[in-house]
Amino acid sequence: MKTQVLIIGGGPSGLMLSRILSQAGISSVILERQSRDHVLSRIRAGVLEQQAVDLLESTGLGTRMQAEGFVHHGIELAWEGHRHRVDFGDRPVMVYGQTEVTKDLYDGSDADAVTILHEVSNIELDLNGPGASFSQGGQRHEITCELIAGCDGYHGVSRRAIPADRIKLFERIYPFGWLGVLSETPPVAEELIYANHPRGFALASMRNAMLSRYYIQVPASEDPADWSDDAFWDELRRRLPAEAAESLVTGPSIEKSAAPLRSFVAEPMQYGPLYLCGDAAHIVPPTGAKGLNLAMSDVQYLAEGIIAAQSGDRSGLEHYSTRALARVWKAVRFSWWFTTTMHRFPDQSDFDQRMQESELAVLSESAAARKVLVENYSGLPL
Repeated sequence: MKTQVLIIGGGPSGLMLSRILSQAGISSVILERQSRDHVLSRIRAGVLEQQAVDLLESTGLGTRMQAEGFVHHGIELAWEGHRHRVDFGDRPVMVYGQTEVTKDLYDGSDADAVTILHEVSNIELDLNGPGASFSQGGQRHEITCELIAGCDGYHGVSRRAIPADRIKLFERIYPFGWLGVLSETPPVAEELIYANHPRGFALASMRNAMLSRYYIQVPASEDPADWSDDAFWDELRRRLPAEAAESLVTGPSIEKSAAPLRSFVAEPMQYGPLYLCGDAAHIVPPTGAKGLNLAMSDVQYLAEGIIAAQSGDRSGLEHYSTRALARVWKAVRFSWWFTTTMHRFPDQSDFDQRMQESELAVLSESAAARKVLVENYSGLPL
């Protein structure tokens, strides 16, 4: 088998890269470890920056997003009995679930007749070929290509194919995670509520008018099975602002999961013919809603480089890592700051808590501080 671009991973970044390349007349093959149904069942956040919205629209995949998504013009911050709305002004975000984005991308792949090989295993990358070998259906296969895009996430094979002495890893593991519940209930508010509370962080978010997503901070080792629905709702009420807690509509959870929080960056994001995108190269806490958005900006940078290289200009590919990492580190900084401002740490003193509350008070009182938050939350320029 032969293709121009071999894409490892059939999540949003791999599917979007394939879509852009297909529209430019560049062939690709996607190798995905899981089944299509499994990929489409993943529950992920869905706050899209304008650059991600524009990318979906420019590739012809924005119709359903514009019809079903929710444009948010701000968020609410809550702490110690205070509530403050941060107005995004002319920099709104789109609330549209990552699962829905993936469905739209699969529809695009079907229309483009992209080759997506699901349920492959034992992928071995050949960076000299370049190409890869893999197993599917009990048989071993080989594929050659011009370059490889590693879009296979934190646990994928792509990053591990780079020699240890040619890559540097930066990581911070947070001592807590998020316990999340998805319920077929109306959202408690029209916009997201981020709550700093002495018992721990809480977030009230949404997927649509009758699908709500709520999170509470829990220890990193927490097992979702140890939480009944009633216990979750009771704890959420304790942490939300009083007015929101009183109006909260509860119901049976249709999904409950716990996710650890980490900040992670791999440098560089390219090695020979291999280019890393999204979670294969970087992880951010979900506090700043940056994961999917960073993956989309990576894809945009890489696609531009691949397309230009077809005409002999390889500068975009040569500088891909430098360009992508400049944006990645700014998003990592923002996600780290927002996480440390909103969460309760195990060793946190009363002084530390007051510092968090003062930080939030400054945001409520200073237009300059809010402008910085809005610029980062809504998305820095590409």
